[in-house]
Amino acid sequence: MTTERDSSAPTDFRRTPQSAESAASRPSTPHSDGAPPSLAPGSRRDIGGAVRRDRVYRNGALEAEGFDVARISDYLGEDGTVVWLDLCEPALEDLQVLADEFGLNPLAVEDAVSERQRPKLDRYSDHVFLSVYGIRLDEAGELHTSEIAAFASPRFLITVRKDGHFDMDRVVAAWDNSKDLSGHGVGYLLWGLLDTLVDDHFTAVQALDEDADELEGALFDERPRSKEVQRRSFQMRKSLVGLRRVVLPMREVVNSLLRRDIGLVAEPMLPYYQDVYDHVLRAAEWTESLRDLVSTILETNLTIQGNRLNEVMKRLTSYAAIIAVPTAVTGFYGQNVPYPGFQSHWGFAASISIMLGSMAVLFLVFRRKGWL
Repeated sequence: MTTERDSSAPTDFRRTPQSAESAASRPSTPHSDGAPPSLAPGSRRDIGGAVRRDRVYRNGALEAEGFDVARISDYLGEDGTVVWLDLCEPALEDLQVLADEFGLNPLAVEDAVSERQRPKLDRYSDHVFLSVYGIRLDEAGELHTSEIAAFASPRFLITVRKDGHFDMDRVVAAWDNSKDLSGHGVGYLLWGLLDTLVDDHFTAVQALDEDADELEGALFDERPRSKEVQRRSFQMRKSLVGLRRVVLPMREVVNSLLRRDIGLVAEPMLPYYQDVYDHVLRAAEWTESLRDLVSTILETNLTIQGNRLNEVMKRLTSYAAIIAVPTAVTGFYGQNVPYPGFQSHWGFAASISIMLGSMAVLFLVFRRKGWL
């Protein structure tokens, strides 16, 4: 699965007949919903079955988009050019072709196609490898992630999307809206990608915070909604656990890029990366506080259920004590032996008076104690 690059031989991005034949025989990878990934403007499918997008910047200006892959070698050999290449759901063989052209480390290539990588930044001799995640929340509050791998060096940025759910058009729009920064090369491209991802993280945390506020209001609703609160709380805690796994390691990723020895971020771009880092810290702290809040909501819900059960038990006990009075009186007067008032009208009246009087006294006592 690993390949070694022959530095003495010139590299060319044209595929051999054998690789072209295997790529043609391999069907395109479908989406999780069964539909093939749609082609965005400027996208094409010419590296195996993967959807490709690309751009070339020369001296900070966009020069070409949707170019022939055979020209990548020419662009890399020219001064002042930066190449961006995006692949959606590529196979390992497709990335090995890129590894030969760009000199990518075989371990990083394997990580780029492996699922469920931890967000991280790995440094190699002439490039870095990043594993990051895009996230989104559905209407039910369930968290969905889209894994993205990236290879970055001062001359190129390669992004590898492992599914088609992350919209790369938003990243391209962020680049186009900040053309004044395009002269800073790969640092500018990488900032646009990370800024879009971190904004999604922040949006998801904010949405979960609003759900937590709704749950707090439902706790003390006059109509008990314990089952709904419990179900939504567990769903929110599940989403927060997944969000925490994505957000917390991003602190290390962005902080590593801020180090000058990596050489990807120019001095003018440092404030922009610092802003992204600040958003990452806020999202991480917010996620931790929401986890504590959801745990508190679950504990409070159980406490409220216990208190309501105690109230019901007090009422039942009070009514049982009141009902026990006439039971005791009628049981006494139901004896088979003569007693005072036996077979007389005043005895009947006395038993009724004792029952009603005792019941009234118990009712007033329990009412005063707040049990009824």
